[in-house]
Amino acid sequence: MGSATTQALAATTSALEAAPGVDLGVARELFAAVRTLAGSSQLSGALSDASAPAQARQQVVTSVFAGYSPATVAVLHAAVAERWSSVDDLLSGVEEAGIRAAAIAQPSVDVEAELFAVARTIAANPELELALGSRLGDASAKGALIEKLLVGRASEPTVLITSSLAQLPRERRVRSMLSRALRIVADQRGRTVATVFAASALTEEQTTRLERTLAGRYGTDVSLNVVIDPAVVGGVRIEIGDDVIDATVSSRLGDLRHRLAG
Repeated sequence: MGSATTQALAATTSALEAAPGVDLGVARELFAAVRTLAGSSQLSGALSDASAPAQARQQVVTSVFAGYSPATVAVLHAAVAERWSSVDDLLSGVEEAGIRAAAIAQPSVDVEAELFAVARTIAANPELELALGSRLGDASAKGALIEKLLVGRASEPTVLITSSLAQLPRERRVRSMLSRALRIVADQRGRTVATVFAASALTEEQTTRLERTLAGRYGTDVSLNVVIDPAVVGGVRIEIGDDVIDATVSSRLGDLRHRLAG
Protein backbone atom coordinates (compact mmCIF):
# COMPACT_ATOMS: atom_id res chain seq x y z
CA MET A 1 0.00 0.00 0.00
CA GLY A 2 1.46 3.35 -1.06
CA SER A 3 1.88 6.26 1.35
CA ALA A 4 -0.77 8.26 -0.52
CA THR A 5 -3.30 5.45 -0.10
CA THR A 6 -2.41 5.02 3.57
CA GLN A 7 -3.16 8.69 4.22
CA ALA A 8 -6.33 8.60 2.09
CA LEU A 9 -7.57 5.50 3.89
CA ALA A 10 -7.03 7.12 7.29
CA ALA A 11 -8.94 10.24 6.20
CA THR A 12 -11.83 8.15 4.86
CA THR A 13 -12.02 6.13 8.07
CA SER A 14 -12.01 9.31 10.16
CA ALA A 15 -14.86 10.72 8.07
CA LEU A 16 -16.87 7.55 8.59
CA GLU A 17 -16.34 7.60 12.34
CA ALA A 18 -17.36 11.26 12.49
CA ALA A 19 -20.47 10.78 10.36
CA PRO A 20 -23.77 10.75 12.30
CA GLY A 21 -26.21 7.85 12.16
CA VAL A 22 -23.97 5.22 10.59
CA ASP A 23 -26.13 2.11 10.18
CA LEU A 24 -26.51 -0.83 7.82
CA GLY A 25 -28.16 1.49 5.30
CA VAL A 26 -24.94 3.48 5.08
CA ALA A 27 -22.95 0.26 4.71
CA ARG A 28 -25.24 -0.89 1.88
CA GLU A 29 -24.85 2.44 0.10
CA LEU A 30 -21.07 2.36 0.38
CA PHE A 31 -20.96 -1.16 -1.08
CA ALA A 32 -23.33 -0.02 -3.84
CA ALA A 33 -21.04 2.95 -4.51
CA VAL A 34 -18.10 0.57 -4.99
CA ARG A 35 -20.09 -1.40 -7.56
CA THR A 36 -21.03 1.82 -9.35
CA LEU A 37 -17.42 3.00 -9.44
CA ALA A 38 -16.14 -0.40 -10.55
CA GLY A 39 -18.73 -0.49 -13.31
CA SER A 40 -17.57 2.80 -14.85
CA SER A 41 -13.89 3.29 -15.58
CA GLN A 42 -14.67 6.85 -16.65
CA LEU A 43 -16.28 7.70 -13.29
CA SER A 44 -13.70 5.95 -11.12
CA GLY A 45 -10.89 7.46 -13.17
CA ALA A 46 -12.32 10.96 -12.81
CA LEU A 47 -12.77 10.60 -9.04
CA SER A 48 -9.24 9.29 -8.53
CA ASP A 49 -7.59 11.90 -10.77
CA ALA A 50 -5.39 13.89 -8.42
CA SER A 51 -4.80 16.55 -11.09
CA ALA A 52 -8.45 17.64 -10.84
CA PRO A 53 -9.43 19.94 -7.94
CA ALA A 54 -10.79 18.07 -4.93
CA GLN A 55 -13.90 20.25 -4.92
CA ALA A 56 -14.65 19.29 -8.52
CA ARG A 57 -14.37 15.61 -7.65
CA GLN A 58 -16.69 16.12 -4.69
CA GLN A 59 -19.23 17.83 -6.93
CA VAL A 60 -19.26 14.75 -9.14
CA VAL A 61 -20.01 12.61 -6.06
CA THR A 62 -22.84 14.93 -5.08
CA SER A 63 -24.34 14.60 -8.55
CA VAL A 64 -23.90 10.85 -9.05
CA PHE A 65 -24.89 9.80 -5.53
CA ALA A 66 -27.57 12.42 -4.94
CA GLY A 67 -30.05 9.89 -3.54
CA TYR A 68 -27.67 8.59 -0.88
CA SER A 69 -27.79 9.50 2.80
CA PRO A 70 -25.79 12.51 4.07
CA ALA A 71 -23.50 10.19 6.04
CA THR A 72 -22.64 8.15 2.96
CA VAL A 73 -22.05 11.23 0.81
CA ALA A 74 -19.81 12.71 3.52
CA VAL A 75 -17.64 9.57 3.49
CA LEU A 76 -17.47 9.56 -0.32
CA HIS A 77 -16.59 13.26 -0.30
CA ALA A 78 -13.73 12.54 2.09
CA ALA A 79 -12.53 9.63 -0.03
CA VAL A 80 -12.42 11.44 -3.38
CA ALA A 81 -10.84 14.54 -1.86
CA GLU A 82 -7.75 12.45 -1.08
CA ARG A 83 -4.97 11.28 -3.37
CA TRP A 84 -4.97 7.49 -3.93
CA SER A 85 -2.11 5.53 -5.43
CA SER A 86 -4.44 3.87 -7.96
CA VAL A 87 -8.08 3.55 -8.97
CA ASP A 88 -8.13 0.07 -7.39
CA ASP A 89 -6.96 1.57 -4.10
CA LEU A 90 -9.89 4.01 -4.19
CA LEU A 91 -12.30 1.12 -4.72
CA SER A 92 -10.70 -0.83 -1.87
CA GLY A 93 -10.89 2.24 0.37
CA VAL A 94 -14.61 2.76 -0.18
CA GLU A 95 -15.18 -0.98 0.24
CA GLU A 96 -13.30 -0.88 3.54
CA ALA A 97 -15.52 1.99 4.66
CA GLY A 98 -18.52 -0.22 3.91
CA ILE A 99 -17.11 -3.04 6.01
CA ARG A 100 -16.35 -0.67 8.87
CA ALA A 101 -19.86 0.83 8.63
CA ALA A 102 -21.37 -2.66 8.96
CA ALA A 103 -19.23 -3.25 12.06
CA ILE A 104 -20.27 0.10 13.56
CA ALA A 105 -23.96 -0.54 12.87
CA GLN A 106 -24.24 -3.54 15.20
CA PRO A 107 -21.31 -3.43 17.65
CA SER A 108 -22.63 -6.21 19.88
CA VAL A 109 -22.61 -8.82 17.10
CA ASP A 110 -19.49 -11.00 16.84
CA VAL A 111 -19.02 -10.37 13.13
CA GLU A 112 -15.39 -11.55 13.26
CA ALA A 113 -16.37 -15.04 14.41
CA GLU A 114 -19.17 -15.23 11.86
CA LEU A 115 -16.93 -14.18 8.96
CA PHE A 116 -14.37 -16.75 10.06
CA ALA A 117 -17.06 -19.45 10.12
CA VAL A 118 -18.26 -18.44 6.64
CA ALA A 119 -14.70 -18.59 5.29
CA ARG A 120 -14.25 -22.07 6.77
CA THR A 121 -17.53 -23.24 5.26
CA ILE A 122 -16.53 -21.97 1.83
CA ALA A 123 -13.09 -23.57 2.16
CA ALA A 124 -14.75 -26.91 2.90
CA ASN A 125 -16.98 -26.63 -0.18
CA PRO A 126 -14.88 -26.31 -3.37
CA GLU A 127 -17.97 -26.17 -5.61
CA LEU A 128 -19.34 -23.20 -3.66
CA GLU A 129 -15.98 -21.44 -3.75
CA LEU A 130 -15.73 -22.02 -7.50
CA ALA A 131 -19.25 -20.69 -8.07
CA LEU A 132 -18.55 -17.54 -6.07
CA GLY A 133 -15.14 -16.96 -7.64
CA SER A 134 -16.11 -17.59 -11.26
CA ARG A 135 -15.86 -14.64 -13.64
CA LEU A 136 -18.80 -15.99 -15.61
CA GLY A 137 -21.43 -15.84 -12.89
CA ASP A 138 -23.85 -12.94 -12.58
CA ALA A 139 -22.83 -10.64 -9.72
CA SER A 140 -26.34 -10.18 -8.32
CA ALA A 141 -26.90 -13.95 -8.48
CA LYS A 142 -23.80 -14.50 -6.33
CA GLY A 143 -25.09 -12.02 -3.78
CA ALA A 144 -28.48 -13.74 -3.77
CA LEU A 145 -26.80 -17.13 -3.28
CA ILE A 146 -24.91 -15.86 -0.23
CA GLU A 147 -28.07 -14.38 1.25
CA LYS A 148 -29.94 -17.65 0.71
CA LEU A 149 -27.18 -19.61 2.44
CA LEU A 150 -26.63 -17.25 5.36
CA VAL A 151 -29.97 -15.61 6.20
CA GLY A 152 -31.08 -17.02 9.52
CA ARG A 153 -27.61 -18.46 10.15
CA ALA A 154 -25.61 -15.24 10.43
CA SER A 155 -26.24 -11.64 11.42
CA GLU A 156 -27.23 -8.88 8.99
CA PRO A 157 -23.76 -7.28 8.97
CA THR A 158 -22.11 -10.60 8.12
CA VAL A 159 -24.61 -11.37 5.36
CA LEU A 160 -24.21 -7.86 3.92
CA ILE A 161 -20.40 -7.94 3.97
CA THR A 162 -20.16 -11.43 2.47
CA SER A 163 -22.76 -10.90 -0.25
CA SER A 164 -21.28 -7.51 -1.19
CA LEU A 165 -17.76 -8.90 -1.50
CA ALA A 166 -18.98 -11.88 -3.53
CA GLN A 167 -20.62 -9.52 -6.02
CA LEU A 168 -17.37 -7.69 -6.75
CA PRO A 169 -14.34 -9.99 -6.30
CA ARG A 170 -12.00 -7.87 -8.49
CA GLU A 171 -9.63 -10.79 -9.16
CA ARG A 172 -9.54 -11.76 -5.47
CA ARG A 173 -10.29 -15.14 -3.90
CA VAL A 174 -13.37 -15.27 -1.71
CA ARG A 175 -11.49 -16.54 1.33
CA SER A 176 -8.86 -13.80 1.09
CA MET A 177 -11.60 -11.16 0.86
CA LEU A 178 -13.30 -12.56 3.97
CA SER A 179 -9.99 -12.69 5.86
CA ARG A 180 -9.38 -9.04 5.00
CA ALA A 181 -12.91 -8.12 6.07
CA LEU A 182 -12.44 -9.95 9.34
CA ARG A 183 -9.26 -7.99 10.09
CA ILE A 184 -10.98 -4.70 9.21
CA VAL A 185 -13.92 -5.42 11.52
CA ALA A 186 -11.55 -6.36 14.34
CA ASP A 187 -9.50 -3.19 13.79
CA GLN A 188 -12.66 -1.07 13.85
CA ARG A 189 -13.48 -2.55 17.23
CA GLY A 190 -9.98 -2.07 18.63
CA ARG A 191 -8.99 -5.72 18.46
CA THR A 192 -6.61 -7.94 16.57
CA VAL A 193 -7.38 -11.44 15.34
CA ALA A 194 -5.55 -14.63 16.25
CA THR A 195 -6.17 -17.99 14.60
CA VAL A 196 -5.52 -20.88 16.97
CA PHE A 197 -4.95 -24.42 15.68
CA ALA A 198 -5.59 -27.06 18.34
CA ALA A 199 -6.25 -30.80 18.44
CA SER A 200 -9.52 -30.29 20.31
CA ALA A 201 -11.81 -27.46 21.36
CA LEU A 202 -10.45 -25.12 24.02
CA THR A 203 -12.24 -24.84 27.33
CA GLU A 204 -13.61 -21.48 28.42
CA GLU A 205 -10.80 -21.18 30.94
CA GLN A 206 -8.14 -21.95 28.31
CA THR A 207 -9.68 -19.44 25.92
CA THR A 208 -9.76 -16.70 28.55
CA ARG A 209 -6.18 -17.38 29.62
CA LEU A 210 -4.92 -17.39 26.05
CA GLU A 211 -6.76 -14.15 25.21
CA ARG A 212 -5.29 -12.50 28.30
CA THR A 213 -1.77 -13.70 27.49
CA LEU A 214 -1.92 -12.52 23.88
CA ALA A 215 -3.47 -9.20 24.87
CA GLY A 216 -0.59 -8.61 27.27
CA ARG A 217 1.96 -9.52 24.63
CA TYR A 218 0.49 -7.41 21.81
CA GLY A 219 -0.99 -4.57 23.82
CA THR A 220 -4.50 -4.90 22.39
CA ASP A 221 -7.61 -7.00 22.86
CA VAL A 222 -7.45 -10.24 20.89
CA SER A 223 -10.26 -12.13 19.21
CA LEU A 224 -9.62 -15.88 18.91
CA ASN A 225 -10.71 -18.07 16.02
CA VAL A 226 -10.10 -21.74 16.80
CA VAL A 227 -9.47 -24.38 14.14
CA ILE A 228 -9.64 -28.03 15.20
CA ASP A 229 -6.75 -29.84 13.54
CA PRO A 230 -5.94 -33.44 14.59
CA ALA A 231 -2.47 -33.09 13.06
CA VAL A 232 -1.57 -30.72 15.89
CA VAL A 233 -1.43 -33.73 18.30
CA GLY A 234 -1.24 -31.50 21.39
CA GLY A 235 -0.60 -27.90 22.36
CA VAL A 236 -1.55 -25.02 20.05
CA ARG A 237 -0.30 -23.16 17.01
CA ILE A 238 -1.19 -19.46 16.90
CA GLU A 239 -1.14 -17.15 13.90
CA ILE A 240 -1.55 -13.46 14.70
CA GLY A 241 -0.64 -10.92 12.06
CA ASP A 242 2.69 -11.99 10.59
CA ASP A 243 3.66 -13.86 13.77
CA VAL A 244 3.45 -17.62 14.24
CA ILE A 245 3.69 -19.11 17.73
CA ASP A 246 4.08 -22.86 17.43
CA ALA A 247 3.76 -24.69 20.75
CA THR A 248 2.44 -27.95 19.35
CA VAL A 249 3.64 -31.42 20.24
CA SER A 250 4.06 -32.22 16.54
CA SER A 251 6.36 -29.22 16.14
CA ARG A 252 8.49 -30.24 19.12
CA LEU A 253 8.74 -33.80 17.79
CA GLY A 254 9.79 -32.42 14.43
CA ASP A 255 12.50 -30.33 16.08
CA LEU A 256 13.70 -33.36 18.01
CA ARG A 257 13.88 -35.52 14.86
CA HIS A 258 15.81 -32.74 13.11
CA ARG A 259 18.33 -32.52 15.94
CA LEU A 260 18.80 -36.29 16.07
CA ALA A 261 19.28 -36.41 12.32
CA GLY A 262 21.81 -33.60 12.52
